Amino acid sequence: MSATDWALLLLLSVLWGGSFYFAKIAVPEIPPLTLALGRVGIAAAALAILARLLAGPFPRDPAVWLLLTVMAALNNAIPFTLIFWGQLYISIGLASILNATTPLFGVLVAHALTRDDRLTAGRVVGLIAGFIGVVVLIGPGLLSELGSDVLAELACLAAACFYAFGAVLSRRLRGVPPIMVASGQLTMSTVLLLPFVLLFDKPSAFLTASNAALGALIGIALLSSALAYLIYFRLIARAGATNALLVTFLIPVSAILMGIVLLDESLSARQLAGMIAIFIGVAAIDGRVGRFIARKARRTNS
Repeated sequence: MSATDWALLLLLSVLWGGSFYFAKIAVPEIPPLTLALGRVGIAAAALAILARLLAGPFPRDPAVWLLLTVMAALNNAIPFTLIFWGQLYISIGLASILNATTPLFGVLVAHALTRDDRLTAGRVVGLIAGFIGVVVLIGPGLLSELGSDVLAELACLAAACFYAFGAVLSRRLRGVPPIMVASGQLTMSTVLLLPFVLLFDKPSAFLTASNAALGALIGIALLSSALAYLIYFRLIARAGATNALLVTFLIPVSAILMGIVLLDESLSARQLAGMIAIFIGVAAIDGRVGRFIARKARRTNS
């Protein structure tokens, strides 16, 4: 990954980190399915306009739209609903820890389904270190909540697994501009969710929600969906699915750092230890530091 890739990954972690807070504000007033529809629908409309202006006509190949529909289910419709529902019963911190299993699933799925994104010892070490870092950073005490609401926890774990499959599947759209992939996926997510919301949920919640809930909906749609997916699919095209999924390790780091910079919060020794573990894990997965040390060792021995 280049310096630009790392910068995009950090920005993406900030945008997706905000989605947990937006959802926590909105979901008490807007039911999970309806909130998921509002999120993808608003984001799809914004990106459709932008894609038409910047990238021209949408693809006409039915195979592309079939793939976008499957990705919409795996990346948006199913996991958004599962996470929003789960957050009705478990805390943001525990949901973030469960969400941080996404790279673990991603490496396993990529290893099983691809030939050029294989499991290595460095990645295994990096993933374990990164996940431990997330737990330490957010607070090991949250693990005591595990088992308090098993169905909600399983819903968040299932969402992480769906994200992994969706990321690997998106590799098949190489050659399609990221803005078209993001716009097409969010459009098909809207199509998939609309009938379920009309039949089983409460779309009228949009009319009765408070300004705070509606503001959270706009934020999660435009920032945590439209802009975030533009960056996400660009990252996958540049650095691969496994590297793009590392964002879930960095989301808690971004949240802590924003609290320090914007809210004048202090950094505890535990949080610092968690950040260090995350950065060690990410560095091990990237492999650049290991290769540098190996080159230095070879030069020294020669």
